[in-house]
Amino acid sequence: MAEENEKFIATLAQLRELLSRLPAQDRIAIDTEADSLHCYREKLCLLQLSIPDSDFVLDPLALENLESLAAVLKDKEIVLHGADFDLRLLRRGIGLVPDRVFDTVIAARLLGLRQFSLAALVHKYFNVELPKGSQKANWARRPLPRQMLAYAINDTHYLLGLAEKMESELAAIGRLEWFRQSCQRAIEQAAMDRTREPDDVWRISGSGALRGRPAAILRELWYWREKEAEAVDRPVFHILQNEELLRAASRFHAGEKPDYRHFSPRRREAFKAAAERGLNLSESEWPVPRRRFGMRRTAEANQRVEDLRRRRDEVAGELELEPAFVAPRSALESIAVDESHAANLLVPWQRELLGLVQTSRAV
Repeated sequence: MAEENEKFIATLAQLRELLSRLPAQDRIAIDTEADSLHCYREKLCLLQLSIPDSDFVLDPLALENLESLAAVLKDKEIVLHGADFDLRLLRRGIGLVPDRVFDTVIAARLLGLRQFSLAALVHKYFNVELPKGSQKANWARRPLPRQMLAYAINDTHYLLGLAEKMESELAAIGRLEWFRQSCQRAIEQAAMDRTREPDDVWRISGSGALRGRPAAILRELWYWREKEAEAVDRPVFHILQNEELLRAASRFHAGEKPDYRHFSPRRREAFKAAAERGLNLSESEWPVPRRRFGMRRTAEANQRVEDLRRRRDEVAGELELEPAFVAPRSALESIAVDESHAANLLVPWQRELLGLVQTSRAV
């Protein structure tokens, strides 16, 4: 399709042409696609961009330097659907941390909508059924099949129209300021690096059931899997899934020798060597069971959690919002122990609804 080919940006000349059209825009819709299901370290593979009269798909794999695009987008309002992943990928991929975002998921939840997938919103506001795409698509594939390109364009094609309609609805019910506060928090959170303690990275779901030597074996097998996945640039689950990793640690500890016949001879030997390292560690080298930090909640704090929960559920019911969107249970538990945590865990409108700040209440 000639029109689609013209909108696929893969050369510097095409990028320069696109950049000439962006300064006049205040609001630009963006989506991203990565290859997290197909490689060890995910990378930005596709960047979809829509302005009022056109949709574009940029190829970051062909355009190695997109700093010029990031500079143009920096002070625009970026419309996204579920901003967190896209904002993190944009920061890592092209160095973009936008000043303003419009997250249509946040808007939908503040409007009290219970179905807020992009397909649900497009159907509600435009009565259009979006075609389903494959969740396992390899976005690093080149050339991109026409069907995948069309699917990618749909991800941003309706966002500007959605933003316009939802902004009007938020303003009509007095929640536009709440929305801006929540979007600003999304920018701040996405700009923070998520790091884990070295002794926590190997602790996968289910690992808490292992203690002592089995845990030591699991830790060695986890690091073996990381090295194998990085060497062949594949996701770790392509090497061995978490359930199999846990099962292997227990079986090695029991004296068995699990043999994964689909492994190459080299990989099989490295797998067994990792288990042997864990088996031979002294007790002083075994992982220490992870402890919960912080003090046990007092009866007063427990009562405070319940008081906050009742208040949250009450206002959520009045405003027809999801209680967890007003304040997650984990936030309530932390605030019950120390109310100063509220400033970091909740934005002003949420704190206000819970009676944690003395300011006028929006309606």
